[in-house]
Amino acid sequence: MSIDIILFLLLAAVAIATALGMLLSRNAVYSALFLVLNFATVAVYYLLLGAPFIAMAQITVYAGAIMVLFLFVIMLLGAEQLAPGKALPWQKPLAALLAFVLVAETVYLLAFRGVPAGNVIQPEAGVNSVELIRQLGGALFNEYLLPFEIISILLLVAMVGAIILTKQEKGGQK
Repeated sequence: MSIDIILFLLLAAVAIATALGMLLSRNAVYSALFLVLNFATVAVYYLLLGAPFIAMAQITVYAGAIMVLFLFVIMLLGAEQLAPGKALPWQKPLAALLAFVLVAETVYLLAFRGVPAGNVIQPEAGVNSVELIRQLGGALFNEYLLPFEIISILLLVAMVGAIILTKQEKGGQK
């Protein structure tokens, strides 16, 4: 086995473990930290694929800015611990059915469609040049500025809405 395969399998184990830790943790702060580690693992995958710009964007945007926003909202709302709740009688059978469907679909895709059509090759050296990254930045801030602004406003409205809904519940007034 080559070092690439060993590194891939190690990163896959870390990515799966952190995803499970995020899903199974009853503490929202721990879940967010597991998600940060998962984002970092994905960034290492991008580095292995020869895309350092996307890897650094992954770290900066997701593990940095968005996770700081998540942690800020979690701490602001005081929702660190998940409140114990009652599961409705239909939730567990539905969850088991959906988990079975997901596992069956994964097995089918890996067994019958998981065969690669060709070799994966590294991108050319010129792909990661400073000039192409400058062109990408220019396109993002010239042609796609409006979608970025719309998404930022949408995130801000969602955060303010969550704060207002939670504050009303804590104060006991509607």
